[in-house]
Amino acid sequence: MTDAIAEVTPDREDLKLAQRRSAAGSRRRRYLAVGAGWVGFILLWWAASALVGSEARLPSPPRVLEEIRGILAEDFWNQFWASIVRVVAGFLAAIVIGTPLGFLMGRSRYWGNFLQAPVVVAGSIPGLTYAVLAFVIFGISFWGPVMAVSLISMPYVAINVAEGVHGVNRGLVDMSRAYGRSERQVFKHVVVPSVLPFIFAGVRLSFSLAWKVGTLTEVFGSSKGIGFQIRRNFQLFNMPAVIAWVLLFIVFMLLLERLILVRMERRLFRWRQWEHDR
Repeated sequence: MTDAIAEVTPDREDLKLAQRRSAAGSRRRRYLAVGAGWVGFILLWWAASALVGSEARLPSPPRVLEEIRGILAEDFWNQFWASIVRVVAGFLAAIVIGTPLGFLMGRSRYWGNFLQAPVVVAGSIPGLTYAVLAFVIFGISFWGPVMAVSLISMPYVAINVAEGVHGVNRGLVDMSRAYGRSERQVFKHVVVPSVLPFIFAGVRLSFSLAWKVGTLTEVFGSSKGIGFQIRRNFQLFNMPAVIAWVLLFIVFMLLLERLILVRMERRLFRWRQWEHDR
C-alpha cells in the first residue's frame, strides 16, 4: 500500500509541473502575439506614411515619437491629471447613482418595469450627444465632462447590477433564511458576492466609455486636458502632436486596464476556478 502511494505522488507532482509549464508557454505565446501585433501595426503605419508622403498629413512613427518626447518633457502630467480628475469624478457619481438603482431594479418588479426603458434609452444615446449637451449647459468648465461621463456610465452600471440581482440563487437565499439568518446577513453574504462580478463587469465596460466621452467632451468644452490638447493641435495643423496625444491616451488606457483593473478583478474573484486558469 505504501509503495502504491509512493508511486502515485510523483505522478501528481509531474502533473502540476506540466500544468505550470503549459501555463507559462501559453503566456509566452500570448505576449509574442501581442508584440507581433504592435510591430505589424507600426510597420503598416510607417508604410502608409511613406505612401502619403506628407508629414503634415500622416507623420511617420519617428516623427510622432519625437513629439511624444517633447510632450512628456513639458506638460504631459498636468494635462493628464486634469482629465483623470474629471473622469474619476464623473465615474464615481455614476457608480453612486447606478449601483443602488440597479439593486432597486433587480429586487422590485415594479421599479424594474418602471426604470428599465429610461435606463436603456440613456445607455443608447451616443456619447457625442452627451458631450454636446454638457457643453451647451455648462460651457467651458470642469462640470461639463463630469456630467457627460456620469450620464454615459450610469446606465451600464445599473443594468449590470440589475442582471446580477436577477441571477442570485434563490435557493441559497431561502436556505439562509431557513437557518435564521437576518436580511442584512443574507444581503452581505449571499446577494453581494453574487452581484459583485456583474458590478465589476459594468465598471470595466463603463470606465472605458467614460474615458472616451470625457476626452470627447474636453474637445468641445474644456481649456485643459487630453481632449483640449487634441483640439488645440488640430487647429494649429500640428498632426504629429495630435497623433502623439492620441497614442499617449491609448497607452495610458492599456496600462490602466492591464495593471490595475485586470489585477483587481483577479484578486477579487480569485476564489473562482476559471480565474486561476486564465
